[in-house]
Amino acid sequence: MNQNKNKIHFAWWILIGVSIMVGLTRGGLNSSGGLFLTPVTQDLGIRMGDLNIYFSIASIVTMIFLPIAGKMMAKYNIRGLLMVAAVLQAGSFAMFGFMSSVWGWYLFSIPMAVGAVFLTQMAGPVLINNWFKKNKGLMIGIMMAVSGGLGAVLQPIVGTLIANEGWRNAYIIVGVAVIIIVIPVVFFTLRMSPKEKGLQPYGADEVTEEDETETPVLEKGVTLGVAKKSSALYALIAFFFFITAIGCFAQHVPTFAVGLGYDGIFASNAMAGWMVGALLGALAFGFLTDKIGARNTAIFAMVLGLVPVTILLTSADNSVMFSIAMVIFGFVVASIGTLGPLLTSALFGNKEYSQIYAIVALGLAVAGIVALPGYGYIYDATGSYTPVLIGIACMMVINILLIILAFNGKKKLEKAGAFN
Repeated sequence: MNQNKNKIHFAWWILIGVSIMVGLTRGGLNSSGGLFLTPVTQDLGIRMGDLNIYFSIASIVTMIFLPIAGKMMAKYNIRGLLMVAAVLQAGSFAMFGFMSSVWGWYLFSIPMAVGAVFLTQMAGPVLINNWFKKNKGLMIGIMMAVSGGLGAVLQPIVGTLIANEGWRNAYIIVGVAVIIIVIPVVFFTLRMSPKEKGLQPYGADEVTEEDETETPVLEKGVTLGVAKKSSALYALIAFFFFITAIGCFAQHVPTFAVGLGYDGIFASNAMAGWMVGALLGALAFGFLTDKIGARNTAIFAMVLGLVPVTILLTSADNSVMFSIAMVIFGFVVASIGTLGPLLTSALFGNKEYSQIYAIVALGLAVAGIVALPGYGYIYDATGSYTPVLIGIACMMVINILLIILAFNGKKKLEKAGAFN
């Protein structure tokens, strides 16, 4: 007991470690991919839509590999898995710098996605869940905020590297740098379970006293079988699809900016603004959900999302307005990582939360497969992102209707006595 009181609990090192890891791989590697699209397509003569297919391949691999990754994390040493994952993701990113055909991006997107499943999606929530017994939502919010913050710092750095060193060297430098940083962070700060350090999870002594009163609440909800028969489930799947499709526009922001006459440095700074917005949104949506509920927070996010779309449709040639739109857009898109889990538990409870969330998350995976190359092909066909922005505005409105429909479906479940 004295040891725990006098020393920093190792859970905080876990939070620092996963935040750096997720920040560099998700906020860094994943988010900077769009900065390379225009220089690569122009240099190699590849169509934008054809190059964007590699994002779709990565989404398909992610969808297939997620359940496999879960089993591997339960069976193998977490540090070994994550270090191999870092080599796969960041190493594949570096290999793009040696490619001269679009098939190179298609090929290396596979190991890149396999590594990213562990680093950007699975490890953070699992480790935080293992090491923290209180304020887990806040800790995940902090992790996502750090990811946004690191992304905001890295976007202009990557943009400058592309401008000064060329896209090939930029791919290699960024990929190798992430490997060099992430592997030691994983080795020294991450452990799967508090038992490995002879500790209890942080806050375990506080939660123990409340277990008897909290357990019934945590288990209340509907079964997967009941959820599958509810309109709420399909409305939520569609919501996930559209909000993720909206978020996919981030990868096209650099191309959109350059097409308007801005240079690559401005485009990277605009993406940094997007990441700043995502940082703020990651913290804000958890707070708002506690105050006004998941339903009202989701509707607020979609209404707010119409603001940057309107700015980009009417004032995109104004650099200040463009930058403001990026910050707001990033803020709204942060709802993907925070509102998704919160809406699922709000609609269906926690009885079979993980099974239901796995079904709902199909909307996320399918959106990545369809939207990323779809936007590229629309740009190729029209030479403009105006149709894409109009489509995004329509998706925002549809999502408001879907949220209303989902919660009406929940009322039907409650009236039928399905919540128990």
